[in-house]
Amino acid sequence: MALGWTGARVVGAVLAAALAASLAGCSSTGGKRAEERAEREAQAGRATVSTPRWTFAMVTHAGDGDTFWDIVQKGAKEAAAKDNINFVYSHDDQAQQQAQYVQNAIDQKVDGLIVSLAKPEAMKDVVTKAVKAGIPVITVNSGSAQSKRFGALTHIGQDEAIAGEAVGTELNARGRKKAVCVLHEQGNVGHEQRCAGAKKTFAGTMENLYVEGTNMPAVQSAIQAKLQADRSVDAVVTLGAPFAPTAVKAKEQVGSKAEVDTFDLNAAVARDLQSGALGFAVDQQPYLQGYEAVDLLWLYRYNADVLGGGGPVLTGPQIVTGGQAQELLRYAERGTR
Repeated sequence: MALGWTGARVVGAVLAAALAASLAGCSSTGGKRAEERAEREAQAGRATVSTPRWTFAMVTHAGDGDTFWDIVQKGAKEAAAKDNINFVYSHDDQAQQQAQYVQNAIDQKVDGLIVSLAKPEAMKDVVTKAVKAGIPVITVNSGSAQSKRFGALTHIGQDEAIAGEAVGTELNARGRKKAVCVLHEQGNVGHEQRCAGAKKTFAGTMENLYVEGTNMPAVQSAIQAKLQADRSVDAVVTLGAPFAPTAVKAKEQVGSKAEVDTFDLNAAVARDLQSGALGFAVDQQPYLQGYEAVDLLWLYRYNADVLGGGGPVLTGPQIVTGGQAQELLRYAERGTR
């Protein structure tokens, strides 16, 4: 039976009230649900573009078990899913093998290449070969000084010297007088730049300690021996998040009062910042490095876009302390910080 004008008004009012109540109930959780939905879609790998199914290769100097590069890779994979990219990842901490992986990518005629340049001279010939073959190259994380010279479109990462200078300045603000900079990969130019930058701005004295990064018990022993031999050391700076907890164990074993600080951030570092086991961390946003590397290659292939204006696209440094760790912890625990 058709409703009269009065009945229609009553039904309309009831529906409006119900809708308003529904919206009110959703308002407090809508943002969280939208975020969770976006993450599920990224994980599902739903392509949102109609461009060709290009193949991009990423070749890095990561060693096995390096959680930093897990975060870089996660960002790259999620950007690849969004951009309809077939993403291929390979890594080796030996420059010769890393160069071979780049050569393999050239032989396979990939549509784009992302490469780190921790040992740039060992990578120079093969990277320039890729450029000459018409493969667009973006360098990531290490090698910003060589990136343009090798023919890359741009470099994505932090300026390691500037990051080091930020550490030296922070150590001054904390009243530190004698520091040790722990280098876990000899020959890595980025690591040398970090320690040199820190030494440049640090008002106290700083010396380098070279350790075998692939052998964590040996790393702990080396730090312990240094702290045992020199009780005046009041700061230990590690160059990667996985080494920070090891340095904390080392100082506890010998009863040192040195503050442990680190480059890079992960969930374990965020928790140690909260507890006070670590003083501060330098975050270079590895997820962003991987994500932007893929995204910028896609933009170049799709629209000839290049970011950076001839310079690097900087993702850091950002000094993170205990007060900021809580905000970042949930992202670190899901593997994106």
